[in-house]
Amino acid sequence: MASHNELGKKGEDAAVYFLQQKGYKIIERNWQYQKYEIDIIAESAEFIVFVEVKTRSSNRWGNPEEAVSQAKIKRIVEAADFYLRDKDISLPARFDIIAAIWTGKGFDIDHIDDAFLPPVN
Repeated sequence: MASHNELGKKGEDAAVYFLQQKGYKIIERNWQYQKYEIDIIAESAEFIVFVEVKTRSSNRWGNPEEAVSQAKIKRIVEAADFYLRDKDISLPARFDIIAAIWTGKGFDIDHIDDAFLPPVN
């Protein structure tokens, strides 16, 4: 596995642990719909939460969350819509981003609640 893939996996593991410590129930990891993937699907007391995790070894070229493009948002929302319908989930949905930056000893985690809204077509 390439080193950037290993870092990404470790960042997702750290994000899962972080969410669990905040009381979230992890429902799915790396859930796929067609060619789209949602990194983490979790449940809080009020929401079903679709989480995009962005991991970097530093913020030298910007913050990780800045790498979530409008095209990526559209794909996440489309996959989330299918998931909600397929699983017949009635909880309101929320879209979060977790930015994980490796410090050399662990990850600095920035959890951005309600990071984006579904685009209006």
